Amino acid sequence: MMSLLSLKASLLIMGLGGIIAQILLLRELLVSFFGNELTIGIILANWLILEAIGSFLIGRSVEKTKWPLELYVCLQLIFSIALPLAIFLTRIFNNIIFAVPGEGLGFATIIYASFFILLPVAISHGALFTYGCKLYSRSHEENAVTVGKVYILETIGSIAGGILITFVLIQYLNSFEIALGISVINAVISLFLLPARPVTPSVNLRNFLWGLSLLLAFGYFGLLFTGQARGIHLMSIKSQWQGLDLIHHENSIYGNIAITKSGEQYTFYTDGIPAITTPYPDIARAEDLVHFPLLSHPGPKSVLILSGGAGGILSEILKYPVTRVSYVELDPLLLKLIRQFPTPLTEAELADPRVKIHFTDSRLFVAKTHERFDIIFIGLPLPQELQTNRLFSAEFFSAAKIKLNPGGIIVLSLPGSFNYLSPELKDLNSCILNTLKSVYRQVRIIPGDTNLYLASDSAQLMKVTPGELGRRLAERGIKTSLFTKEYIEYRLHDRWLSWFLPRMEGSELNINSDFRPVGVYYSLSYLNSLFSPYLAGVFKWFEGIGLNFYIALTFIATLLLAAIFVIKPGCSRYSVPYAIFTSGFASMILDLAIIFTFQTLYGYLYFQIGLLVTIFMAGAALGSIYITRRLEGLRQDSRLFLFTEIFVIAFALLLPFIFSIPSGHIEKPAVYISLYAAFILMSFLCGAQVGFQFPLAGKVYLGASPQGRGFGEAAGLIYGADLLGGFIGGFLGGVILLPLLGLTETCFLVAVIKISSLLLFLLFTRIRK
Repeated sequence: MMSLLSLKASLLIMGLGGIIAQILLLRELLVSFFGNELTIGIILANWLILEAIGSFLIGRSVEKTKWPLELYVCLQLIFSIALPLAIFLTRIFNNIIFAVPGEGLGFATIIYASFFILLPVAISHGALFTYGCKLYSRSHEENAVTVGKVYILETIGSIAGGILITFVLIQYLNSFEIALGISVINAVISLFLLPARPVTPSVNLRNFLWGLSLLLAFGYFGLLFTGQARGIHLMSIKSQWQGLDLIHHENSIYGNIAITKSGEQYTFYTDGIPAITTPYPDIARAEDLVHFPLLSHPGPKSVLILSGGAGGILSEILKYPVTRVSYVELDPLLLKLIRQFPTPLTEAELADPRVKIHFTDSRLFVAKTHERFDIIFIGLPLPQELQTNRLFSAEFFSAAKIKLNPGGIIVLSLPGSFNYLSPELKDLNSCILNTLKSVYRQVRIIPGDTNLYLASDSAQLMKVTPGELGRRLAERGIKTSLFTKEYIEYRLHDRWLSWFLPRMEGSELNINSDFRPVGVYYSLSYLNSLFSPYLAGVFKWFEGIGLNFYIALTFIATLLLAAIFVIKPGCSRYSVPYAIFTSGFASMILDLAIIFTFQTLYGYLYFQIGLLVTIFMAGAALGSIYITRRLEGLRQDSRLFLFTEIFVIAFALLLPFIFSIPSGHIEKPAVYISLYAAFILMSFLCGAQVGFQFPLAGKVYLGASPQGRGFGEAAGLIYGADLLGGFIGGFLGGVILLPLLGLTETCFLVAVIKISSLLLFLLFTRIRK
């Protein structure tokens, strides 16, 4: 017989391997999808729906099989093989779909690519839970306590895995080394689960699996300790950048940086996006971005650059008699590598004594600095993810305004066109333009293939003529390649504004804010129109849907389910998995809300995502432990379940206010630390409510089920409902609800949906009585 100790160890390993696989693949896919945090929702959604398929559809076969242990081990071995393969696929799938490195991807590609990459890993892991419950019940009664204990063991393993990958593994090992380490552990524990027995058909299968486990364990060890894992890692990285001469690839706690070389030209990619090119930058963009604002100011002396300054922007600014240039980059590794692969351009820029470099978050720097500036440059092309959106929001524009000297100018750019503004371009530009106008009295628009926006409270900004700019260019002796007096007159000719402004009319008067990052949605819609244009109508449809639509949909669904429960009272027990489904939906959206808000306020999610996920799992574990210990003697299970429903509703309603009230004073050390602690606490409570409710749901559902109802099937149904809710919450919450409705309205919608499950559960309790 299999020992209970080995099974418990295996269930811990199941949790540890699952969370490490999830975080590892999430980080890898974020690089492949160019660092876009909103794709976190899609990736997690696919992970959860595949786990749900594994848990319910595959796991339900546990009631029919004669060999649950053998199939459990088989799933464990499949997981061990699938994880390193998934990492390899993550890195080469751009080659499979013939995407060029640095090329944007549409949402359709992101959805199906992440789905198929995650499929074998997540399905096998999801089925392990249901099989684990069945095996554990052999030494216990088949009841909700068994489900709770398996859930606890998995969650404790998840906590250990989250801590390991966040604070140890990522720092010292590459992704393949980490994945193969997990594979070794899975293969070794399989050996302990399969004791030798007399020869029978079942034992023949068992002995085969034991031999396969041993073979795989030696194989994984060999790859790890002969250096082959590092060889595979380097080979897959080269494949990821096929067609380019990749000369360096390195992870930092903030992201991934890759460097390619073509002749004497270096291109630096951050999370797959081309960020800096030297020594021959995009000179047209650099000269436009720098010279229009600097010439519009009567005498610029102090300049602030927020990201993207090296490799051209700094060089153009330093042609002016400025006395101080503050250059802010979050990741020190980027400038370290620029110095490691120097060019005359970057050496001159970074060695200039007027340039002072600050390695910190741009938003935090602006909040804390006591300096004032004549010009502030936002060196990012568009708010395509939450990290960059933080510099395009009304809150940031207001903070930057305080740090401008009288007559100071803030400068940013957005994609544009000289001949056609698509609906997506129109929405994006209109949103950011409206946001600027909500903060600054004057906004000067310079249309083009790249639209420039100069904003100030000084009326002089709008009075500077093309002739005056040309005169200042000559007077200050600025040497340029393309930026001439004739070019200035061409770009500032009235016909461009006369063409641009009428085409912006009729757009929504949306304001991009920290807690309603609609600019991110419009950026994604624009990028999607370039790479998956057939989904443009879907984006536009969702854009037109407001909170009332979702509330009405919830109301109709509640009425239909209530009618079914009244007509067929036996079906009312399904209010329990429905409640777990809505809790999975709620916990995913609320967890994403916490993650996204953290990114908005602090700006270094890439480093902290493992910690936030681990804290969530710790809450789930402690919630499960607490309720599972009391489950057998619990008499008022339905009443307690009602209280858990009420708690989720209250949590959803309170969450936006906990973060939004102090966020405007984050520059103060006490607020900074207290708010960070609040994120930890909210992540913990978000997990605790799930962990507390899950075993309780098992007890209520099993108590209301007909005699002879399969225990394994019931466990799979509840677990699958939780994962299915998380899938829908991840997809809708991450891509649609949080960007379009914003934090407050999204959390209110979660509360409404949970009220729906509360009412249906109340109906169930009345029918049951």
